[in-house]
Amino acid sequence: MSQSYHYNVMRRAIALIDASGEGLTLEELAGEMGMSAAHFQRLFSAWVGVSPKRYQQYLALGHAKEMLAQRFTTLEAAEAAGLSGTGRLHDLFLRWEAMSPGAAARRGAGLRISYGWFPSPFGEALAMGTGRGLCGLAFAGEVGREAAMRDLCARWPEADFTESPEAVAPWVASAFAGRGEARLHMIGAPFQIKVWEALLRIPSGHVTTYSEIARAIGHPRAVRAVGTAVGRNPVSLLIPCHRALRKSGALGGYHWGLPVKRAILARESAQAEG
Repeated sequence: MSQSYHYNVMRRAIALIDASGEGLTLEELAGEMGMSAAHFQRLFSAWVGVSPKRYQQYLALGHAKEMLAQRFTTLEAAEAAGLSGTGRLHDLFLRWEAMSPGAAARRGAGLRISYGWFPSPFGEALAMGTGRGLCGLAFAGEVGREAAMRDLCARWPEADFTESPEAVAPWVASAFAGRGEARLHMIGAPFQIKVWEALLRIPSGHVTTYSEIARAIGHPRAVRAVGTAVGRNPVSLLIPCHRALRKSGALGGYHWGLPVKRAILARESAQAEG
């Protein structure tokens, strides 16, 4: 079965868990999903590797507050430990480069961007890339294919877009497998690039706050602008905007849908503890 199928099952489970208001037993949750307990358990194991009961704890709406208390990361400490965009995040080696401000200001003029659709652990994904690396990665499960395509294309309206999944497939495969090398070509304004660089320093299974990011990039009063830049991150998952939370512990928004953000954080928490 595909990873996208697994995510669609998890998406339904999230809705059921939220609606229940309390923990469901494996049998109750499986019954609500129209599956046997054994089959549902296998799906969970294939997707994230923990029991449904444990996964419910990661999906709980209060889990973000617990992460802030237990897995909060100051970006200076992360950088000192070598957890930067050019370091290893588990088994995945990320290399990135940013387009020059002048080139970014040309709104993609002269750029050839290849794209393709791929199954992912979080629903169908749209991946875009230049010859230097991935420049866009969107999840379409919540927003739909048309909206995802329109959103990414609008970021570089003067670029030449060509459907060529084979051009980006190796980077996409590395990104979702968490192994090998994934190259990123970050295309944005200088302030956005600073924010995205800060996001790259947050290790998997950890979180930080918008205010911490603002302080780390030297603009402590620009919390709202940082939030906007986080939301404009075009490369979801690899530039981990899902690891940025509000100071209160609230999840905040997520460009590709809050169910996706919660699923990503829950999966990373499970893998970090595993």
